[in-house]
Amino acid sequence: MHLLLVDGSTYIFRAFHALPPLNRKSDGLPVGCVQGFTNMIFKLMEDLKGEDAPTHMAVIFDHSAKTFRDAIYADYKAQRPPPPEELVPQFPLTRAATRAFSIPPIEMEGWEADDIIATYTTQALAAGGKVTIVSSDKDLMQLVDLEGRVRMLDTIPRPGQPPLRWIGPDEVMAKFGVTPDKVIEVQALCGDSVDNVPGVPGIGVKTAAELINTYGDLENLLAHAEEIKQPSRRQKLIENADLARISKQLVTLSKEVPLELELSALARVPIEPSKLFPFLKAMEFNAATKRLATLLDADADAYEPDPELAVKPVAPVGFDNAARAEARAARLAAEGRDASPTVLHAAQVHEKIKAIPFDLSSYETIRERAALERWIAAIYAQGFVAVDTETTGLDNQQADLVGISLATEPGKAAYIPLG
Repeated sequence: MHLLLVDGSTYIFRAFHALPPLNRKSDGLPVGCVQGFTNMIFKLMEDLKGEDAPTHMAVIFDHSAKTFRDAIYADYKAQRPPPPEELVPQFPLTRAATRAFSIPPIEMEGWEADDIIATYTTQALAAGGKVTIVSSDKDLMQLVDLEGRVRMLDTIPRPGQPPLRWIGPDEVMAKFGVTPDKVIEVQALCGDSVDNVPGVPGIGVKTAAELINTYGDLENLLAHAEEIKQPSRRQKLIENADLARISKQLVTLSKEVPLELELSALARVPIEPSKLFPFLKAMEFNAATKRLATLLDADADAYEPDPELAVKPVAPVGFDNAARAEARAARLAAEGRDASPTVLHAAQVHEKIKAIPFDLSSYETIRERAALERWIAAIYAQGFVAVDTETTGLDNQQADLVGISLATEPGKAAYIPLG
């Protein structure tokens, strides 16, 4: 058995931030993240061939509800901002994309994806199998084992590195300075600012690894804290012992999640065109439909868009709707506003924008502090500004910032070169 577990939440945010926005043409639904997620899942399945091909597979997602960790530490992940508004409607569509590829999407209320991954990993090892965890999340590195039965796979593109990077004991040692079985001890000391795990203030990864390699584990270290030679370090450990213990509870993955799907239910099955193409057509991913139809030697025209996901036909306008529309048009006309349909109105606005004179001499390159302060003051006085960035690429996790553009009105703009 070779179990492949994909960290679905990491895939979602990577797809969302790495690609430009995309909306479904027929109704404007944001689908850029779904398209990126779909491409990533298919590429992963194509990349893992031969000995690396899985016999069992699932994509694991985080559930939006609180978990047992919130009861341990009320501020756990408290500083995380809500997801972008345009990403929210795409969450359920990524689950639908997973099902379209005949892969089980799994999420459970009260549990994080990492806990579900840890539990499935434990079960697969008990059954004599091996596990690949598709993620670069450091929290999952505690599951890597010295025998090579559990490895992680990082598929995020990075300049100068191979597209598939395996994470084993050596890579964990390079990251944390300890073997995988000691990762939680180090994390308990250094904490995690992303998840708001407190740790011991002032103790970083390097110092934590040194201490754990000397004392073996957190409890033994705290029991011998009085022996630490450095006064500041000794005092921090003594004063924050409870925080360290709480942090260890927070970073330790549960391996006892009451799974709803048994391991056998994750057995890999071939992609079913009857599931895949209705989904792709509903999302209006025309290029992907053609490409996958060729690769799978399938007739995509034989399938209709999934009625549950496709754009719903607009019902005929009844008397009440017509009356409301007429009243709205009359009100807008009385206010001197354009009452034409949105599409026509947008076209008119576009023509007006194109007609604005383009005079390069009215634009400014900001190279001095005084000029920047003048622009900032004007922006505050006006109350709004248009902002654009110039970068070295579209992937915001990899691209470098080259410059920032500001505009306060048509024909009045400035550029701040930063590269």
